[in-house]
Amino acid sequence: MHLETFGRTGEPPLLLLHGGGVAGWMWEPMRAHLPPHARVLVPDLPGHGRSAAQSYASHRATVDLLARILEKEGRPATVVGFSLGAQLAVLLAAVRPELVERTVVISAQALRLRMTGPTLALLGATAGLARNERFARLQARELFVPEPHLADYLQTSSSLSRETLLTSVEENLRFAPPAGWSTFPGAALILVGAAEKKLMRRSAAALHAALPHSTLEVVDGCGHGIPLQRPEWLAQRIEEARRG
Repeated sequence: MHLETFGRTGEPPLLLLHGGGVAGWMWEPMRAHLPPHARVLVPDLPGHGRSAAQSYASHRATVDLLARILEKEGRPATVVGFSLGAQLAVLLAAVRPELVERTVVISAQALRLRMTGPTLALLGATAGLARNERFARLQARELFVPEPHLADYLQTSSSLSRETLLTSVEENLRFAPPAGWSTFPGAALILVGAAEKKLMRRSAAALHAALPHSTLEVVDGCGHGIPLQRPEWLAQRIEEARRG
């Protein structure tokens, strides 16, 4: 799994987990507003970006890879995840709480959908659209990808394999708060855009209900794209959370 690291070794680590269909580059607008010395870890998840050669196997397999990264840091991390990456952040906190000091969960679907079969069948039949530039540009608009990163999005989208697409989407649709989430002892900040779909807002509420000591915030003026819509605000909010 490709990993970019920034800042000073030995500083408290900040692990940034991107969403499905994008890659580590999506954090660049926000990372520009973090302190220059901050220890930041930005992987390209399996099947995405510079890790495209390794297909996405499962959330649990990916969390095991992420845990190895944090074990090498030698101290608990703040883990920030967006969308699919937010599900991974929740699962990592649930199964390896000793590695996670706090987590910031952004736009995570957390209500398991029952009728996944027809959705996956349709996705399989239309998987080739990810390589269609016109379709990819429409998807980029939905995610609020800024113009400077449009080429990155088109490249990532075109390199996404059918296997990775189907597996990651199935994992996303079937995700629900894992048992260990309710006993996670660290701090947790759950963010959801005010303009997101009802399912996403209900998911944020479900994550908060499962971990009552967490903080739930609805972000005004945002849809499903908080890190790219309000990068400066998000960087400040993460630093506030890290200071406790």
